[in-house]
Amino acid sequence: MGFFVFLPLVLPLTSLPIARLAEHHLHPRNAVRLLSWIGVTMAVCSTLALGLLFVVGTAQIPGNPLPDSWSDPEIRTAVPFHEAVGTTAVVGLVTVLTACSRSLRRHLRIRARAQRVLAPMPLDSDLAVLPDPEPYAYAVPGVPGRVVVSTAMMDSLDADEQRALLAHERSHLANRHHRFLLAAQLASCVNPFLRPLQKAVGYATERWADEEAAGSVGDRRLTARAVARAALVTRGSGPAPSFAAFASPGPVPRRVTALLSPALGESWPPPASPAGLAAMVAAAGTAVSAVSALNAAVALLLLVKAATPW
Repeated sequence: MGFFVFLPLVLPLTSLPIARLAEHHLHPRNAVRLLSWIGVTMAVCSTLALGLLFVVGTAQIPGNPLPDSWSDPEIRTAVPFHEAVGTTAVVGLVTVLTACSRSLRRHLRIRARAQRVLAPMPLDSDLAVLPDPEPYAYAVPGVPGRVVVSTAMMDSLDADEQRALLAHERSHLANRHHRFLLAAQLASCVNPFLRPLQKAVGYATERWADEEAAGSVGDRRLTARAVARAALVTRGSGPAPSFAAFASPGPVPRRVTALLSPALGESWPPPASPAGLAAMVAAAGTAVSAVSALNAAVALLLLVKAATPW
């Protein structure tokens, strides 16, 4: 197996081309689902490989409760520099677990804090307008989910633009975009090579909500104007940075440009087109990368299992 055992740790780099292509050539709904699936798959493969490298590299360290046979010569031959790899894998696993737990705690803490603030407000509507001179708008997931908008944001938009804003935030709630965002965030904590994919998922969720808002109000130009105006009045800081936000920092000009252009179809671009061919090649390469990563991890797992005394 040789150095192929390290493939699950470096192959997430191959997700970058499909992330770029998905942003530009796929309907946002399809892009979010595809990129989230790729990110979670590669993160799981990376974690499995890291855990197995830890087992192989540290099994024969004095005082380790693991069976010595999990580091037999056959397995050591399959893992180059097994001792250094084992030590590095320990550091890597601790770092991964710490980063994931910290990210998850932060998400849950902000979500709980937002829900406590909204608890006294009546539940006869999913809209909560907070008196605040800071302009912001975001969706708080939960049961029930709430759309939170400041008075400053509402005052900066006219009535039609407010309808587009509320439709955008309700799309975040209805489609559970927070789950995709959290999955992408945790995947990037597992493997830093997946951070570009996390950014692509964040952008695609906003585009998904933009498209549904445009369909709800029946005017793409109106929705683009609302996005642009909200971005102009927002000063880049909001009370809930881990939630999808209407004017969150990011590629707002690209969102506006997309809304002013014809809507993308919900299918892949035609295979005969340059974009379609490039997307198919990138998707195939990413799928092969994920399969290769899983294969390398499973191969090492089978070696460990074969060396396990029963």
